[in-house]
Amino acid sequence: MSITTNQQRIIEVIAVICTALGKFFFMDYLNWRFPFVVTAILAWTVYIIYQSRKRPGILAHWGFRKDNFKEVLLKVLPFGVFALIAFIGIGYYRDTLNLTWHILPILLTYPIWGVIQQFLLIGLMTGNLQEVSNGRVNKNIIIIASAIVFALVHYPFYWLMGGTFILAILYGYIYLKARNLYVLGLFHGWLAALFYYTVVNQDPFLNTFGKLLQLE
Repeated sequence: MSITTNQQRIIEVIAVICTALGKFFFMDYLNWRFPFVVTAILAWTVYIIYQSRKRPGILAHWGFRKDNFKEVLLKVLPFGVFALIAFIGIGYYRDTLNLTWHILPILLTYPIWGVIQQFLLIGLMTGNLQEVSNGRVNKNIIIIASAIVFALVHYPFYWLMGGTFILAILYGYIYLKARNLYVLGLFHGWLAALFYYTVVNQDPFLNTFGKLLQLE
């Protein structure tokens, strides 16, 4: 017996889309970046805990597992090293390198948000769509569709949209072969932080915590 029904999978996909739409209203329009991120993390964490008690085995099914950590790490690590070199090269060429101490707290905190984002995009959207289709829809289409959604969430920053699109495609293929959200979330957080401070010349620390700490 399946631990998840197709109806529940569809509801979860809709909830992910609503969260993505909330980003445009709360983060982009109202500029409530910190409250939105914290609320999303807490709300989805509560959902994860609730479902883990209600549906035994769902955590491992989603990818909250440690037994294949090394396997997935070895798959992601080469891309991570290549991405780091590319980020520094592009940043140097565009004169957008902005490596300040602000990156340190972001490297520590972003993986938390990265795990949640990968859970939403890869675990609930890509994984659920594949299971709902039951092989009737090519997995390439599902992965690309999920990647497009993830890229659109980062509009209007085109460099960021391109980077997240590529990342989502890679992660989609890896996830469908070996599910581990810890590795994907960790690399998502670190690569995102480095991308901000090298390629797009943004400071997520100021954007997220600046108003709270009265920093400009």
